[in-house]
Amino acid sequence: MTLQEKIKNDLKLAMKAKDEDKKNTIRVIMGEFARLETKEISDEDVIKVLKKLIKSEKETLEISGEASGKKIEESAFIRIIEEYLPKMASEQEIKTWVENNIDFSSYKNKMQAMRDIMAHFGSAADGNTVKNILQGLT
Repeated sequence: MTLQEKIKNDLKLAMKAKDEDKKNTIRVIMGEFARLETKEISDEDVIKVLKKLIKSEKETLEISGEASGKKIEESAFIRIIEEYLPKMASEQEIKTWVENNIDFSSYKNKMQAMRDIMAHFGSAADGNTVKNILQGLT
């Protein structure tokens, strides 16, 4: 079952369970899928859409938090979307893999290794985390 099919199936389950938060969140996700050119979307593209929605929601929460002067907690919207994302690699997992698999002497500078690291971890690693790890290495 693809990620797109799982999300469609979860919409039906959320409607039966009368889970309004999940139903509304999945409908937003499905709306983003409808904007894409193809009907069948790869898991990689689904993950990109989900990450874009989370980023947008976090920016909205930051703006509304700044306007009200309060720090806004994570929303149900973000929590539900994150359920569909693959488990992210921890900073320690990334650091260990880099130490065991990357030969920095083959790069002009250590930041060039980022491409190979991201290729290995794919969507399971956050680019900013990898960048911070590389900057922290001596």
